[in-house]
Amino acid sequence: MPSNGRPTQPQLRAAAGDAILVINSGSSSVKFALFSTVDPPARLWSGAIDRIGLAHGRFHAVDVAGTTAFDEATQVADHDMALHLLFDAIDPHTAGYGLAAVGHRIVHGGAECDCATFVTETLEARLREFVPLAPLHQPHNLAGIAAVRSARPDLSQIACFDTAFHHGMPHLATLTGLPRELRDQGIRRYGFHGLSYEYVVDRLRSEEVDVDGERVIVAHLGNGASMCALRGGRSVETTMGFSTLSGLPMGTRCGDLDPGIILYLLTEMDLSADRLQHLLYEESGLLGLSGFSRNMQELLARPTDQSALEAVAYFCYQARLHLAALTAALGGLDRLVFTGGIGANAPMVRADICADLGYLGVALDPKRNTDGARVISSAAGHVVVEAFATDEEQMIARHMRRLLAVQPARQVA
Repeated sequence: MPSNGRPTQPQLRAAAGDAILVINSGSSSVKFALFSTVDPPARLWSGAIDRIGLAHGRFHAVDVAGTTAFDEATQVADHDMALHLLFDAIDPHTAGYGLAAVGHRIVHGGAECDCATFVTETLEARLREFVPLAPLHQPHNLAGIAAVRSARPDLSQIACFDTAFHHGMPHLATLTGLPRELRDQGIRRYGFHGLSYEYVVDRLRSEEVDVDGERVIVAHLGNGASMCALRGGRSVETTMGFSTLSGLPMGTRCGDLDPGIILYLLTEMDLSADRLQHLLYEESGLLGLSGFSRNMQELLARPTDQSALEAVAYFCYQARLHLAALTAALGGLDRLVFTGGIGANAPMVRADICADLGYLGVALDPKRNTDGARVISSAAGHVVVEAFATDEEQMIARHMRRLLAVQPARQVA
């Protein structure tokens, strides 16, 4: 890293035409990808600025061939500084054809945001209201928007929502057991990881899979985890509901919990609301059960550690329960897709989840499962089981391209 704090410039070039930048802003990182605006958008390079606000940060990217474009030590204080650094790297490679817009992954869009849309002050204000429903994500998604505005106020920004894909869920699937007047105040089931599910549907369609005629369950398993039941390529039920806390246990989130436990913690153990939120969102799940790690790979690497074994077993057990429930919502199952960091890369977890699902027609081929094959089911079951990586950044880029084709990029006040 030169003394001016800017990275040495990688030798990267885009094809002629506008480029679009996709950003996924987290608490201590900004992941990014630059795409050309061909159809479908072509990834030019991608990377991340890690450890924002911490020592020993890193700014790294790879080009379209997967070759390291740059990998620099850096130290950035906040998202504003990170985005200034990113644009310093991007600008030399977009000169002559221009950066059309910046797109953001927004975890919670509420009931109103059912498609990608340009960011406005009104939209930002509305999205701030959802911070309590996604405290690990929403504040940092919004920080990314503010940082882009600070670094490049001339650029249009587009918000793409993880909740939007689930807007067509049947009415019953959106209900809770609480009084009707609370639903009128926005307390309902929304669903998340929609950009990932939408990517899976698009990919299956592009490969001429009859996704519209099949009953499909997609298991997005990562540090955040959920499952979605699809009929006609649309969401009909999902494991996450009102907040990003519900459903499956996750890296640090508890997943479904008896509400009586919450009441007990508040009234009998005198936990404050802030302390309770931290417990449920940041101290539970795999981390809480194992006592030492939220990382599935680290847990699997300790096969003699009883707490690690129990954490993994609980995760897989809950996944089996939820998968069976989603199958009931569909009235059967034709295809099961594993994706996300765990779903696509942890054959032991896939095998454990599917081990007792023969009654649903699910049977894995052990060799194909461990060898990294795309289709991992065996002839013993009628359900096609697949495992492949998702690409939420690609999905955001597609939404951006469609929106920009209808409504030209513009500066947003």
